[in-house]
Amino acid sequence: MHDPHAELTRLGLVLPAAPKPVAAYVPAVRTGNLIFVSGQLPMSSGQLLATGPVPSKISIEDAQKAARQCALNALAVVADQLGGDLRKIKRVVRLGVFVQSDDRFDGQPKVANGASEFMQEVFGDAGRHARAAVGTNALPLDATVEVEVIFEV
Repeated sequence: MHDPHAELTRLGLVLPAAPKPVAAYVPAVRTGNLIFVSGQLPMSSGQLLATGPVPSKISIEDAQKAARQCALNALAVVADQLGGDLRKIKRVVRLGVFVQSDDRFDGQPKVANGASEFMQEVFGDAGRHARAAVGTNALPLDATVEVEVIFEV
């Protein structure tokens, strides 16, 4: 299996501090060998990277980058749960990707690929996962995308 820390370094990425919840929930819940990470927004240094719907306000490409940031934030949350050691992750089980979408926009799977491809880059075959890509008219804080993840440890 890939060393996720080495892969992040290879990608030129630094794991951020685990984002704090924006409402009444916890960042993650562990039950047995699964960790359910709450929906992550495309936050970086306390700022949303993308707001508004795809494709009228945010391009598909920028929404993919935002989904990638959401996935990175999910890794930060799970790392916090695992004492900083992402090598304890056996596999990425499932991603739920929510995309703020214009009416009739049907490219949610393309946006979700930003998060999916990132997980595969970091974890190799263990990063291949089940997924839902869902369009919605609004997300918290007007975020363009939100990603939730289930990890097996």
